[in-house]
Amino acid sequence: MLLEEGEKLVRYARHVIENHVRGNKIDEIDGFDEKAGVFVTINKFPEKELRGCIGIPEPVMPLKEAIKESAISACHDPRFPDLREEELDNIVIEVTVLTPPKLIEAKPSEYKNYIKVGRDGLIVEKGFYRGLLLPQVAVEYGWDEEDFLRHTCMKAGLMPDEWMDERTRIYTFQGEIFAEEEPHGKIKKIEHA
Repeated sequence: MLLEEGEKLVRYARHVIENHVRGNKIDEIDGFDEKAGVFVTINKFPEKELRGCIGIPEPVMPLKEAIKESAISACHDPRFPDLREEELDNIVIEVTVLTPPKLIEAKPSEYKNYIKVGRDGLIVEKGFYRGLLLPQVAVEYGWDEEDFLRHTCMKAGLMPDEWMDERTRIYTFQGEIFAEEEPHGKIKKIEHA
């Protein structure tokens, strides 16, 4: 995806967040009708501390609708109090557009050979349990592949070593990350791999 497209998506996510929090009408964005998974992340500025992150991992709706839904949901991330109007000038917005998840078809002992930290995000699935961590999370915390698998299991509500169970399914996906450098500021594409 081109930087210009990423810029439009981040600016649209901010438009959605600001207007939702203020109770104003949310305009639609032109284009971006292709289906794609996406996550919208809200970070405090300048601390880069997480304030909300919600997304739709599967390509089940047009990208513009997925961004709108994810941006609104990120304002109400259950891990944090609802985003307030007075916070809007002290947050930065990040949009991660995802590739469709791919099942790793290998023995659990070989999973690490199919995962590249910085490139891949992970989804762990076992029964009703499901957890997802974006590609940038492992880089931010300095995890190796095994740490990444363990933490994704915990995100799913499973024991850390549950990825070794043959019944647990592991998926990888990639993400293109676009983020504001400062509130309302320049947008950059973030490369980790």
